[in-house]
Amino acid sequence: MNKFQTKPIEKLKTERIIGHISGKETGPTIVFFGGIHGNEPSGVEALEQVFRQLKGGELQIKGSIIGIKGNIPALLKKKRFLDNDLNRIWTHSGIDKIEQRNHKELSVEENELIFLYQLISDIFKTEPAPYYFIDFHTTSSPTLPFITINDALINREFARLFPVPVILGIEEYLEGPMLSYINEKGYVAVGFESGQHFTEEAVTNSVSFIWLALIYAGIISKEEVPDYKKHRNVLSTAAKGNTIFYEIIHRHRITEADNFKMFPGFSSFDKLPKGITLANHNGEEITAYKDTIVFMPLYQVQGEEGFFLIRPIPSWILSFSAFLRRIKFDYFLASLPGISWSNSSKEKLMVNLKVARFFNKPFFHLLGYRNRMVDETHLILYNRERAAKNEMYKDAFWYKK
Repeated sequence: MNKFQTKPIEKLKTERIIGHISGKETGPTIVFFGGIHGNEPSGVEALEQVFRQLKGGELQIKGSIIGIKGNIPALLKKKRFLDNDLNRIWTHSGIDKIEQRNHKELSVEENELIFLYQLISDIFKTEPAPYYFIDFHTTSSPTLPFITINDALINREFARLFPVPVILGIEEYLEGPMLSYINEKGYVAVGFESGQHFTEEAVTNSVSFIWLALIYAGIISKEEVPDYKKHRNVLSTAAKGNTIFYEIIHRHRITEADNFKMFPGFSSFDKLPKGITLANHNGEEITAYKDTIVFMPLYQVQGEEGFFLIRPIPSWILSFSAFLRRIKFDYFLASLPGISWSNSSKEKLMVNLKVARFFNKPFFHLLGYRNRMVDETHLILYNRERAAKNEMYKDAFWYKK
């Protein structure tokens, strides 16, 4: 990550850095982001609260803790974004184009990306590994708190420590989220959706998540946090005891030109019967095509997803998937006719479309291949597992070999 000229963290600290604390002992670096969407300030508020406590200096800290504000102009106006969605422009091609353009031609969010990119680059240069990245968000509809991750085993194992549901497969449906970009580098990267926009509960849930993340990353010992059980109870109660892993099976995509209205009363994780009417899209009623579970229904003006549908993943599927990945079963797959590696790093599989019809999507999911591109003759499947820096986390208590 060295495309932009970087500045030391201290020079951007006054406006961008919520807090930056380095412990006396060496240890991991955990980076929290709040307000990547400007109408989602709960993460910023929670980080400000926690850093006020941390600056008291009573806790023994190992490593570094950094809190970063995301889209500052949008936060000031309480809007999701001003020109572009900052959480949809973190692609390699997009960053290359931003680098080549004149600074004055860039949009508000493209300039924000540059600042964040500089900070992340500086963190890799100056702060100790291993790295943990946490991005805080909220939703426009009522919801249980939940985690979203790119489907790599290190993300799964870290995410399952928290007493909230976990959503896999978001990378298949969203282009350019910041955490997906970071996860491509191989680091643990977790998104936490703490509740509905502008609610006190969303701030409270984020505060508890921060404390648990600091403990689970090995930066603060559990024994030093007297409210550890309270923080777990806060999240467990808010999540109604739901710690299920789900995967996204459908996204209802919309554009700025569309007239979309979600019908009232839907919340994330609501179980829906087949045939129920969900929304009106350009004058057409949208109904559930089968019994399903709704996820992140849109009740705001800005956004590219009207709603998602999800389903629970059986625990035996998760275990079998982990086994196949650890034995690198995809090496055998790549030896079959019509399937090959598309690059030397073996992070992408190229599958002839004539062969692909014999393998359904869930089969590739087992092996970690969720992102996909299609050309005239092939599927190109991306795997977060190949990029994961597992060796970096091998000493973490949660890591499974």
